[in-house]
Amino acid sequence: MKIKKGFVLRKVGKEQVVVAVGAAMKDLNGLIKLNESGTFLWKRLEKGASEEELAAALVKEYGIAADQAAKDVSAFLVPLKEAGCIAS
Repeated sequence: MKIKKGFVLRKVGKEQVVVAVGAAMKDLNGLIKLNESGTFLWKRLEKGASEEELAAALVKEYGIAADQAAKDVSAFLVPLKEAGCIAS
């Protein structure tokens, strides 16, 4: 998976948010606020990480169980897919 062109991560004050630029603005009206782990995953999606690679990265970085990491990644991807941010 990879983030589609036109969706960028920006720091606004102390917050990390995803905004759409250019033609992508028609797909995302507003912004998506990310927490620390969301930002961690987003940066890996920018490099084309798979769902499995994202879960493995969470396990390594945060020391959580593999099954919980898989559930968390799946839940994280739902709104990104709905917003049209991800290319397969």
